Amino acid sequence: MAEKSCIKRLQKEYRALCKEPVSHVVTRPSPSDILEWHYVLEGSEGTPFAGGYYYGKIKFPPEYPYKPPGITMITPNGRFMTQKKICLSMSDFHPESWNPMWSVSSILTGLLSFMMDNSPTTGSINTTAAEKQRLAKTSLSFNCKIPTFRKLFPEYIDKYNKQQQLVSDHLSEETPQGENPKPEIEKLVNSSGEEVKKADKLRDTRNRKHPFPTWMMLLLFSIFGIVMALPLLQL
Repeated sequence: MAEKSCIKRLQKEYRALCKEPVSHVVTRPSPSDILEWHYVLEGSEGTPFAGGYYYGKIKFPPEYPYKPPGITMITPNGRFMTQKKICLSMSDFHPESWNPMWSVSSILTGLLSFMMDNSPTTGSINTTAAEKQRLAKTSLSFNCKIPTFRKLFPEYIDKYNKQQQLVSDHLSEETPQGENPKPEIEKLVNSSGEEVKKADKLRDTRNRKHPFPTWMMLLLFSIFGIVMALPLLQL
């Protein structure tokens, strides 16, 4: 069970975060457990994480702020292992370096900064920028399947639904609703086929040799016979 000083401290920090939230970070305590906080880090522009939404948890000890919290990431991200504690100077991996003056705000700021870095640590992984970008694109969809995320962060559910609606509207514009493109395609193909047949027929007609008329043959033979008979008539 959390100590009274711990509860008061966390309640105070939450009120402070509501007034002055950390840039690119949204965080909320669990309604049933003040020691468990949930956060969403938004990927910064100009990094492979741009457009990503990374969901995770911070678990505070009952002795907070005199002992550091544990930090985990749930959304696949390409930087940290999922469901594994992340080693930070502000986490329970290093209680010797913990400063009671640090707050949830400073913890989240440090986590976001460290995520954008490439320094290795316990709980980190090494992936390509392309892999991070791919995971960023699928991060919101992944999060929306988690019941706790849906409950604590309804604004991101709305964002995801709007994104899906935009995709649906775009597809509708490309292919008008109720219109089946197949008949038009078939019509075009059939029309092209008829045109090809007409062209072939015309080409065959032009190339076909016309038979030599019979009367022309007789006329030529007659002329030839007269020409051959002229010398005999002169004799």
